[in-house]
Amino acid sequence: MKKITIHEKEYEIIEDYKNGFDLSAIEEKLTDYFDPFDYIVGDWAYGKLRLKGFCDKTNHIYRELNDINNKDTYIQNECAYQCRYFVLKKCKIEK
Repeated sequence: MKKITIHEKEYEIIEDYKNGFDLSAIEEKLTDYFDPFDYIVGDWAYGKLRLKGFCDKTNHIYRELNDINNKDTYIQNECAYQCRYFVLKKCKIEK
């Protein structure tokens, strides 16, 4: 898995479907809103990047709606057919 740093936070690229990962586009779009999420899914439709946060069940903001185990359903039902997408996993800070 490739690790990257975006806005001083480290992530692992765990999926990169059809080369959906574009660092410069993500850096423009990613805000501190996504800080509490364990995963970020980005998909492309009509040339625009959309981001959605997902969580593990251990996260205090976990809801079924943002369960990472529902990522494939989200991509199938909410994203453009066969769109490019990527999944980032936030690296845990070791203390």
